[in-house]
Amino acid sequence: MATIVLGVCGSIAAYKAAGVASRLVKLGHEVHCVCTPAALEFVTPLTLMTLSRNPVVTTFADETGSWVPVHIDLAQRADVLAIVPASANTMACMAHGQCPNALTSLYLAYRGPVLIFPAMNGMMWEHPATQANAATLASRPQHRIIGPAEDGMLACGTSGKGRLVAEDLIVQEILAVLPQ
Repeated sequence: MATIVLGVCGSIAAYKAAGVASRLVKLGHEVHCVCTPAALEFVTPLTLMTLSRNPVVTTFADETGSWVPVHIDLAQRADVLAIVPASANTMACMAHGQCPNALTSLYLAYRGPVLIFPAMNGMMWEHPATQANAATLASRPQHRIIGPAEDGMLACGTSGKGRLVAEDLIVQEILAVLPQ
């Protein structure tokens, strides 16, 4: 089966990454979660490790088990990189080649399909800077942005575009890009 890297960013929707990881493992895939520091405010490494059945990378300090840095090893082995959820901050870092954490460093080293599933406040999503970053990312080969979901109630109490798309769609999109 495939090797899937699930990038988890700081968004209230980060808890949904656990369900995605669990479903992919149940389908027989090898799932590795790489979290931004902000993601750890919303979901724990223990939860993701238990459901993915693999250690979770949260900092460069997690990279001491081998002479090959974990973010490079995973970038070389992954069949797909799925960012679930993608925050405005991580999308900006990716769009501009900044790598302040293990996830964005892995992104710069990775050469396969990248699926980006944004989740953020609607005003943040609609900001011209976020839209420009999304356009930059979407213009890159093998990059796709799926979502955010159309209008709905957001965690912050407002209504609008910004919610993470459904877990079913996330899993379907990941499976669609895997080698047959």
